[in-house]
Amino acid sequence: MSTAAELSPTPFGRLLTAMVTPFDAEGRVDLALAGRLARHLVEEGSEGLVVCGTTGESPTLSWQEQVKMLEAVRQAVGPGVKVLAGTGSNSTSEAVKATREAAEAGADGALVVVPYYNKPPQDGLEAHFRAIATAAPELPLMLYNVPGRTGTSLAPATAAQLMDCANVVSFKAASGSIEEITELRLACGPRLAVYSGDDGLLLPMLSAGAVGVVSVASHVVGKRLRHMIDAFLSGQNAVALGQHEQLTPLFQALFATSNPIPVKAALELSGWPVGAPRLPLLPLNSAMRDSLADLLTALRQT
Repeated sequence: MSTAAELSPTPFGRLLTAMVTPFDAEGRVDLALAGRLARHLVEEGSEGLVVCGTTGESPTLSWQEQVKMLEAVRQAVGPGVKVLAGTGSNSTSEAVKATREAAEAGADGALVVVPYYNKPPQDGLEAHFRAIATAAPELPLMLYNVPGRTGTSLAPATAAQLMDCANVVSFKAASGSIEEITELRLACGPRLAVYSGDDGLLLPMLSAGAVGVVSVASHVVGKRLRHMIDAFLSGQNAVALGQHEQLTPLFQALFATSNPIPVKAALELSGWPVGAPRLPLLPLNSAMRDSLADLLTALRQT
């Protein structure tokens, strides 16, 4: 009897970047720079871009700013690149409205995070995501589980109950548990494409059935992440492991404090003036910035 597992589709490609939102010196969204950065990320290997997620500082962006970011990135990269909009909220009615408007604004999909702070039970989570899926039935959805940010975890059994929604096609797994991949595949079947939400767990999650990653590190090492994914998929496991080990110090540095503080500093150090995060986040402190600069320099030499 064959023991081969059925592999999942890749609805948004394998390497997606969770884009930062660039700000100018006055703290306004810099749409022109966002467009240039989006094109650069694609040139560096990203097949999809997520705008106005956590890395894009969605909690401190107005919805008008978020729509303009989506439109600017969509126009910059053209139809050949998947653009997902972060439309999650802890208010179901707000998430429904945002998802509908993202579809109208040209998004290829929506990243919908588990509601935060109000800690709904599992049946409330099912009702929340079902309402969003029903409101924009033609827009593919990526459910986003990040309990470290939200305080609540979307159980695989609850995700399975949503699989009758045709537009629930993917899942960003950021619980820190590799077992979550297997539990999701067993509960939901291979139709649900699971993406790692953690750069540092990408390689082990690929081995457990994840199809790719929604990455932060790809802002500065996109080609190397793409190389690691391609090496793994072609059976060059030692090559993939080598990339993983070389990049692990960067993965750790980019989450040494709250995202996107370090990655914005990394972009600045790489020649991309994306500006400081909005309060209540602050720029990276000088000691951590110096350490990050040394790390980026060392990676460029390998």
